[in-house]
Amino acid sequence: MQKRRLGRTDLSIAPLVLGGNVFGWTADEKTSFDLLDRFVGGGLNAIDTADAYSRWVPGNEGGESETIIGKWMKDRGNRDKVVVITKVGSDMGQGHKDLSAAYIEKAVEASLKRLQTDFIDLYLSHWPDPATPYEETLGAYEKLLAKGKVRHIGCSNLDAGQLRAALDVASLRSLPRYEVLQPEYNLYDRSSFDGPLRDLCVAEDIGVITYFSLAKGFLSGKYRSEADLGQSERGGGVKDYLNARGMRILAALDAISAKHSAKQAEVALAWVIARPGVTAPIASATKPSQMDSLIKAASLKLTADDMAELDRASG
Repeated sequence: MQKRRLGRTDLSIAPLVLGGNVFGWTADEKTSFDLLDRFVGGGLNAIDTADAYSRWVPGNEGGESETIIGKWMKDRGNRDKVVVITKVGSDMGQGHKDLSAAYIEKAVEASLKRLQTDFIDLYLSHWPDPATPYEETLGAYEKLLAKGKVRHIGCSNLDAGQLRAALDVASLRSLPRYEVLQPEYNLYDRSSFDGPLRDLCVAEDIGVITYFSLAKGFLSGKYRSEADLGQSERGGGVKDYLNARGMRILAALDAISAKHSAKQAEVALAWVIARPGVTAPIASATKPSQMDSLIKAASLKLTADDMAELDRASG
């Protein structure tokens, strides 16, 4: 499968990243291993997780996803073939988002232990932390980069002003800069990335991997009414998409998926893959059939007319 370079890093990834948020939540360890095997067997190579996955599940404390991925890599002996992306800064019991140097130093060791690896390929600041200056956070990352514990750094959930400020601090203080951005972006949720943020990423050659790339599952087409929301534990997050604009987008996905003999989710992901400034969308799977669909999406080519139709529907 054709790989894409992730910004200015030396990481080359397939045009779709596997979301590890379901591991330890809606996918148990055995299911997760099976899905991961299928994923790499299909020619894909980058896995996205976070220390906080899946702390929201009753009985979990966070780190469950990293632990499963670590066990899988050790069992398969394939660490050198997988690009591991994880994140730091979420509330892991401290009661607030935290990108302080002291916290990062502690958190990275916990992630490395769970992942059973000596290094993280891409380490992301999960959320903005207004209480910690960019200089302190980037200084902490500088030490991790120098020690080889982290190969590259990036950020998630920063707007254009915040990312610009972080880049300026890095330049002014001769600190490592964020090389990758992880924003929310999909056919429905476009406004936060399209525009100044995308323009900045393109201008600065920043890699972009998008999350909620299927709008919490809405763009799979299986949610058409409130009666459908009970199909999944994630269904509750889809309710806000059930409006005239959402239905217009689904209608366009229906038409284009029929044209390509593809599933709606595959078309929705192919649209993100083809968007200017995007390196790869992140998407997760809990069943083998869903994983097969993700693999197909990575190689689905939409025409200019397809893209234009989807743009009109989501405008």
